[in-house]
Amino acid sequence: MSETFTSVSQEEAGLRDRVRLSFDLDADICVIGAGLAGLTVALEAARLGASVAVLEGRHIGWNASGNQLGTVMPGFALPLTDLIERIGLEDARELWTLSKQGAEFVRANASEESMPGMGLSDGVLEVSNVDAGDRLISQLQMLNEDFDTEVEGWQVDRVREALKTDHYFHGVYYPKAFQVDGRKYVHGLAALARRAGARIFEDTPVVSIDHSGIRKRIVTPSARLRASHIVLAGNIHLGAPSKRLSETLLPVWRYAGVTAPLGERLHEIVAFKGSVMDSDGVDHFRVVDGDRLMWESPETTWAARPQRFAGAIKRRIRTIFPELGNVEITDIFGGATGQTVHGMPQIGQLRKGLWVASGFGRQGMNTSAMAGQMIARSILWGDERWKLFSPFELVWAGGATGRVAGQVVGIWGRASSAAAGALARYRERARVKDRQREARLAEANRAAGTGPRRAPPGVRPRPAPPPKAAVGAAEPVVHEDRVSQ
Repeated sequence: MSETFTSVSQEEAGLRDRVRLSFDLDADICVIGAGLAGLTVALEAARLGASVAVLEGRHIGWNASGNQLGTVMPGFALPLTDLIERIGLEDARELWTLSKQGAEFVRANASEESMPGMGLSDGVLEVSNVDAGDRLISQLQMLNEDFDTEVEGWQVDRVREALKTDHYFHGVYYPKAFQVDGRKYVHGLAALARRAGARIFEDTPVVSIDHSGIRKRIVTPSARLRASHIVLAGNIHLGAPSKRLSETLLPVWRYAGVTAPLGERLHEIVAFKGSVMDSDGVDHFRVVDGDRLMWESPETTWAARPQRFAGAIKRRIRTIFPELGNVEITDIFGGATGQTVHGMPQIGQLRKGLWVASGFGRQGMNTSAMAGQMIARSILWGDERWKLFSPFELVWAGGATGRVAGQVVGIWGRASSAAAGALARYRERARVKDRQREARLAEANRAAGTGPRRAPPGVRPRPAPPPKAAVGAAEPVVHEDRVSQ
């Protein structure tokens, strides 16, 4: 089914009037934050029979959860090799399995029966900005053998057949990864949670939290709520009620744009139908609405109007796919995510009855789904797998100084990626020229009858003299070296 891009304003226009909490209420679980993680907790807990109240200071999906590309695949922001080094192979396997289960939770919810119009489609391609053949072999072996994940290694020629650009080299294809309309999914999740019995209150900011005692107390501007468990799922926007938690996250604003219709030329240049992301985390894009390109690239640690980044997105598209020319950006959107210092999400119990699900910046939709499922089952079933995340503690993100440092590191990372990519393309062109030169030399030797002769045994052959002329020699067809899997 083809995906139809819908702007946030159109999406919101179809929602029923928002309901504020204006009366005192008791519930088994109070979830603070109506983003992907909070709504998943609410949905799963309500399905398991708990009474759930969700408090949202603004409206459902107003931030990053309602403004993302909708790519769903296993894994975390922390590279797999670093995860193994940090917690060991066995625990890393368990976390990876949980991340795959989170992805399947999204797939099940985003079915046409549950959420019509999600436009679910399969296939995600991670491409390298440099020639990384050896690293690719190691990654494929580890994912296949140690983590039971179906992946394919794509050679350079196959990547460039699907994406007409010399910026990308090898690729890793995840056939079971998928994408949905990310900007619709969060509202579909809210509808499912309501249907299961959860109550969602918007325009209801939390003023204070008293998490002592068996029944926790939450104060809002117009009502009070009591609950046995509180789940903090508000990321960087929790504010004063949980300032310590907010300060463990580095706020990063990520922006994306959608082009005007580009016609058939888009499919000639971008033939891959799923999501594409580069290995350095700089670009993330896919085709939507048949012939439009949705592209996510710029980021900053300071809030700004999304429209300011239209030019940056256009330049990035032109850099990667110059044949598309100067495209028109018709829609810009973005939101702030909370990124942790250690690169893993924050999932677990801070103290008895007080839970956290945050730090999902650069993590992907599978991880917030996994966190929501896990916390609901931990509360209601006593599932203790959340303890797998205990090595990743709450670490202060550095405040304003951390933001400056994060911006500098981000700029440096993108510049390093660009430099490494330029060097890789230069080396590739140099190899091609060397092969062409050698082929012309061999052709000239054959034409002059001075081809190499076999030397007698024990005698080191002398190199053939250079030809006097090689002008007009035929250009050979150059084949890329292949990477064995």
